[in-house]
Amino acid sequence: MAEANILLDALLERAGLSHAGLAKQLNTLDSGLRYDHASVARWIRDHAIPRDPVPVMICRILGDRLGTPLTPTDIGMTQDRAGTDPRGLPQVVDRAAALWRSDQKGHTPRSTVTGPQAIAPVWEWENPPEDDDVSHLGQRRVDPADVARLRHARARYQEMYRRVGGVPVKARIVATLTGQAAPLLRAAYDNTRGRELYRAVGGLAALAGVCAYDADQQPLAQRHLLTALRLAKASGDRAFGAYVVALMANQALYLDEYRLVVQYAQAGIRAAGTVISPALTADLHALAGKAYARMGDATGSHQHLRHAETLAGRILHSGSPAEVSYVQPGLVETQVAEALRRLGDLTAAQTYAEESVRTGTTTHLRGQVHRYAGLSLILTARGDLDRSAQTAAQMLDRVTGMESGRLHDRVTQVISALRPHAAHPAVADLLERAQPHLPPIGT
Repeated sequence: MAEANILLDALLERAGLSHAGLAKQLNTLDSGLRYDHASVARWIRDHAIPRDPVPVMICRILGDRLGTPLTPTDIGMTQDRAGTDPRGLPQVVDRAAALWRSDQKGHTPRSTVTGPQAIAPVWEWENPPEDDDVSHLGQRRVDPADVARLRHARARYQEMYRRVGGVPVKARIVATLTGQAAPLLRAAYDNTRGRELYRAVGGLAALAGVCAYDADQQPLAQRHLLTALRLAKASGDRAFGAYVVALMANQALYLDEYRLVVQYAQAGIRAAGTVISPALTADLHALAGKAYARMGDATGSHQHLRHAETLAGRILHSGSPAEVSYVQPGLVETQVAEALRRLGDLTAAQTYAEESVRTGTTTHLRGQVHRYAGLSLILTARGDLDRSAQTAAQMLDRVTGMESGRLHDRVTQVISALRPHAAHPAVADLLERAQPHLPPIGT
């Protein structure tokens, strides 16, 4: 089933034209046409394309109302949809705004982009041409306070996400993107202010992707992250772009796209060059190390894990994008422990996991949940059930009250590992306590 034509839907709203209104104007331009509101609804719902020259006629109608020339690509009516991602910034803004509006209305993509289509946006971010001038003419001028409000919103929503999870936070971010960010991107700004604006909006778009990922809306999360990456290129901030690539690598790891994880990680490290911080470089190496571990490639995994460990000792957040604050003390140890567990090196894995828990007392609750979960899984694999159950209980203490698909996955993973040992008293008590955190049987 095709995905909805969100571009046409959004342009109709901007033009103040109903489905019936567009059909009427088409029929007026050509008396041989017999379209109605249902025809337009089908073009949007099924991404159907009417026969020529109707797409060009739609471009003319909408372009006249909006005061700007449009092409069939702009309205989502080209056959080769895989190659229609926009290059020009006006088209980038239109597509981004359409995505945010569609998300706000509850209409989400049905499938993730895979294969060459998944790596092409990263290649385009990494390579020329650059956006030499992002200035824009509009009815009102963007001022520094507008950009500051977007930055403060992202910081506030990030704290909310860390406290309560992505499920309840995403709607707030998308509302901000639709109601505040999109109008600002269409306003007036010079090149310098424009790059600041694209950077601020990109930060919100990336966080929307994180929250959609956390809510297990993977196709939607990927679209938000790809949007953030294109906005990062327009901003000229290479380090921020590398951060978005790291988010994409993390999602690819969750989707079991291990080769893609490695490609993303290598591209992020290579493209950002010397501007990338040790914190972000360490995370990218750790992600690659985990991907190799899941592929059973111990040599490749250890190579990247060693790089991650070396860089972890040089982390200073003063030179990192604000978003990279998630790379807190003990995160690299958490990642290394996970990779070593996958490789079967449980003794070393436990050492790293214990260090990650020891250094995690000052990190946010989400991070602590993952650390306790990782240690519990290792302890279960080593047969230390008393301590595993105790560690899992500390995990449950911290996950209570969070609406997070990824954290609930983590809890389910720990409980599934412990369930075969239900006869053990400590495990039995833990399993009973964990019931409210688990999905209903059969789901």
